[in-house]
Amino acid sequence: MVQVLWLVIAVLALFSIGYIGYSKYLAQFVDLDDDRETPAHKYEDGQEYVPSKKPVLLGHHYSSIAGGAPIVGPITAGVLWGWVPALLWIAIGNPLMGAVHDFSALSASLRHEGKSIGYIIGEYVGERGKNMLLWFAFLTIILVVAVFALVVAIVFNAFPEAATASLIYIGLAVLLGAWLYQFDLPFLAGTGIFVALMFVGVWVGIQYPLALVPGDYSAGTIVLFGSSMSWLPAAGAFGANTAAWIPVILIYGAIASALPVWVLLQPRDYLSSFLLYTGVGGALLAVIVGTLFATSSQPLVTNLEPFYGFTARNGNPLFPLLFITIACGTISGFHSLVSSGTTAKQLNQESDARPIGYGGMLGEGLLATVALITVALVAPDVGGGIGLALPTFASGGGILLTSFGIPTSFGAPFMALVLVSFLLTSTDTAVRLGRYMMEEIVETPETSVQSFASDRYGNAAVQTIPAYILIASGSWSTLWQLFGGANQLLAALALLTATVWLANWDDSKQLLSTGAPMALMVAITISGLLWLAFKTNLYDKFLNAQWMAEATTVQMLSAATQIILALVLVYLGLSLVRLGYQNIQAVRSGEESGGFSPSDD
Repeated sequence: MVQVLWLVIAVLALFSIGYIGYSKYLAQFVDLDDDRETPAHKYEDGQEYVPSKKPVLLGHHYSSIAGGAPIVGPITAGVLWGWVPALLWIAIGNPLMGAVHDFSALSASLRHEGKSIGYIIGEYVGERGKNMLLWFAFLTIILVVAVFALVVAIVFNAFPEAATASLIYIGLAVLLGAWLYQFDLPFLAGTGIFVALMFVGVWVGIQYPLALVPGDYSAGTIVLFGSSMSWLPAAGAFGANTAAWIPVILIYGAIASALPVWVLLQPRDYLSSFLLYTGVGGALLAVIVGTLFATSSQPLVTNLEPFYGFTARNGNPLFPLLFITIACGTISGFHSLVSSGTTAKQLNQESDARPIGYGGMLGEGLLATVALITVALVAPDVGGGIGLALPTFASGGGILLTSFGIPTSFGAPFMALVLVSFLLTSTDTAVRLGRYMMEEIVETPETSVQSFASDRYGNAAVQTIPAYILIASGSWSTLWQLFGGANQLLAALALLTATVWLANWDDSKQLLSTGAPMALMVAITISGLLWLAFKTNLYDKFLNAQWMAEATTVQMLSAATQIILALVLVYLGLSLVRLGYQNIQAVRSGEESGGFSPSDD
């Protein structure tokens, strides 16, 4: 067994080298210049384009990108293949791939009026490429909304304390937004007051947990409705209370996404960032304290095997599935939508892109490391998945916090609150991003359908209703696999967009920083999707006589849907790669590229 302190030291060392050295080089490479006007100032409207203080925007950005995936993924991968390959992919891949991906997407958007990656690639490969990427991103967003809404509901059910505290800090965020933007009161004083009230809300949540329908809860849990609501969709698969929370969370996401960013989204994310920093930073500090001052009865050591082999405990190969399983802890396509969708519209000055874009992703890598440590401490003898990941993060985090003398009865619910903070911020940010995607697809509405699809309220319905239908199917495995495949391929396409932008900006630019990670992610993702289509579904199911004899019609439709969607994703991905490669070839051969330099307006 290895002391978990060494895991933390290894990750912190590599991340520090990446930020101090590589991110500084990248900032010079893309010519960040504080004298250049950012889109937030150029198009300031008080709605979407809002110049923001660096700590506020960092809190919003970090809270938006850090969802449940960097927790579920590393925990599941650690259980299946061991903690060593999972740690290596996080520690090395994050600063060289994920942080580069986030930073380059943010920088490219700054140069294109705060537009999305779909718009950017359309500037160079044409309208067809733009629409392909925008539709790809929009469909991915629906999967993101479905996954995060479901996970939030599961956490609310497992830890009712998190539901109460979440409602309190959402209310506090609205008040903080009014404090800062309506009444123009002091920033530091507001921060101190509302952060303190937020932690009071954590205590209130632990004292007064909240559930929607009756169930097996701890004493003192407040139940709002007397009916069991077992008739709700997905109640049979996830439980009545979880099923009752799902539409509430989706409605919240729809409303929050339609409000001006200063009303809820930005101040809420800023407040929750303190909770997130406390949870992640506290857990990492607890590793140091718990190792240096550990008692013999409870040393902080890994109880998980370092390596189970190139074939996982459930029979899946390490390549390519480990990388797709860990997903967001190393690199995530969803982050490119945040960077080029909301963050670029709020950046006060260009130099802020380095700590927010590159540094924010390193912060997510630290979250993934904490998640891996929690499962290494607990080492459950199960095959992974959402049922394992979420309780393990809270219970393992509670064990870590005992290093400070905090009992697990308090520490575990607190870590559950930390998890929910990540998830809620990502949910409503995703709905807002989906509206941006649709607005760029529609451009100037010419029909009532287009007007509805691009309207902030109509678009929220276009996203949340299909997301609810996906959740109501009750098939978590299908939802997670589709999300993982789409998200990782989107990361490859975002890196492709950055590579095309750099090539068109200057035909002498080196393209390895974005091109090499892009090529690797294309290979990993395409391999994973083909495995999902042909091995997991076609061979193991449709060509398996026993499975065919026992499978229900719904299971067959689900497997067929996975095959079709996986192959559609492969086709879209390879088509966009081909368009991008053709553009780069044209630029390097001296043909007209249509690009522009960063000094252009």
